[in-house]
Amino acid sequence: MNQKLTPTAVLLLVIPTFLWAGNAVVGQVISDMIPPITLNFIRWLLAFCILAMFGGRILRPSSPLWRNWRQYAVLGLLGVGMYNALLYMALHTSSPINVTLVNASMPIWMLLVGRLFFNSGISGRQLWGALLSLVGVATILVRGDFGQLLQFRFVVGDIYMVIATIAWAFYSWLLSQDRHDPELKQNWSTLLLAQVTFGIMWSSLFTLGEWTVTDWHIDWSWGLVLALLFVAIGPAIIAFRCWGLGVQRVGPATAGFFANLMPLFAALLSLLFLGQSPELYHGIAFLLIVGGIVYSSRAPKTA
Repeated sequence: MNQKLTPTAVLLLVIPTFLWAGNAVVGQVISDMIPPITLNFIRWLLAFCILAMFGGRILRPSSPLWRNWRQYAVLGLLGVGMYNALLYMALHTSSPINVTLVNASMPIWMLLVGRLFFNSGISGRQLWGALLSLVGVATILVRGDFGQLLQFRFVVGDIYMVIATIAWAFYSWLLSQDRHDPELKQNWSTLLLAQVTFGIMWSSLFTLGEWTVTDWHIDWSWGLVLALLFVAIGPAIIAFRCWGLGVQRVGPATAGFFANLMPLFAALLSLLFLGQSPELYHGIAFLLIVGGIVYSSRAPKTA
């Protein structure tokens, strides 16, 4: 059973949205220093090393991790291998504000994925709210010029982010099913380590492909090292842990509403560190998305 939206649950879901907004800003800063998929792999490899110090016992041959490898291979692919790799790829052609605004469509994908694949009900009111929010996402994709819809000239980074958001919706619903072996839920690190173990396997394959088909190189510096440590500890370990707890408390659909905070945090951080000011269409899109979410959330509960 999902618990009520308590102050603790709110805090657990606000922390990751702030850290993920910071992740988008930092990813933009270092986007020319390191290839995006490699950045994702190194980030999670560092997180794996940290998590292994606390929950490394689940890596032993007799661990239930290996008996349930399909479950954690899927979670690792969606949450670790795909989501942030696509986010870092998006930042090469889009801005942190745009990326997080597209990500603000998360509640819509949560509702749709839940209805189509997890037998979660949606009312007509929720569908209209979803449509309103999707208009907000479309506003971002065309940068306020709906004439672009006739020309199909979307920024590829925004498309990457839409795919990433859908992947995260599947990840959150699967995570909320609570079908985890008790041994893998013994402390804060073991369940996340189970996902990261398979996630870095996927990421290593994607990184190999990146270096095979591109001529990227890494410009090492102390700034890059500090950035890697930040994205490994904050947006990875701390944010994923808080998100997992928050989803377990309130459910994936309600948790998804908090993605709407990311554009606000990203705009503030971008203004502070990148000098990027929000455009008018950002504000219009944000109001449309939030309006759709508020309208949807007021719908009566369905079976």
